[in-house]
Amino acid sequence: MGYMRVEEHTPTLLRLRRSPGVRSWSLLVALVSVGLAAAYYSSDSLFWKSFYVTGCLFVALQNMEEWEEAVFDKNKNQIELRNCSLYTLVLTLWKNGHERVVLDLRQLCDVCVQEEKVRYLGKGFLLMLKMEAGFSYPLSQSATLAGPGDVEALGVLLKRFLKLEELQRRRQDDYYDDDDDDDDEDSPNLTDSDGDAEPL
Repeated sequence: MGYMRVEEHTPTLLRLRRSPGVRSWSLLVALVSVGLAAAYYSSDSLFWKSFYVTGCLFVALQNMEEWEEAVFDKNKNQIELRNCSLYTLVLTLWKNGHERVVLDLRQLCDVCVQEEKVRYLGKGFLLMLKMEAGFSYPLSQSATLAGPGDVEALGVLLKRFLKLEELQRRRQDDYYDDDDDDDDEDSPNLTDSDGDAEPL
């Protein structure tokens, strides 16, 4: 399964989206089939048959990936991250399940690929947004298991769109210029001292 795909890309707007992959839908179909088979071949009461089907359905929904969207808007100077969980929607009868996080685009200083352990499936990779405040926020809530290639390619696209490498170089130059100014202020002015000294 791939990582987030580009839905819209303009000079001022980048919109990324991600939907549940083949693994999630396959797991959903497989678990629901197990529940239906258990109910069909079981001699238990209707209550227990319904419990088999419902239990398998909830387990499948719990392990299903979320619908996710990320919008980088230069005009508004904000990053908007949205996700929708089908499991939470069903569990709360469609009252909850949508989450929205807004970050300041001007505070974004870097993006990097992070490795994460995925339960029962090994390791996955996701993209982290590093903010100037000192914290990092994941671009997506679930990691991709297809290797770091897609995630790294998306990281390169984000850096190019936001011009992060130019920003980092500019900040480094400003930092070194400030250090040079501080050194000049701290160094003693020997010429003035010699000129003010009284002759012996």
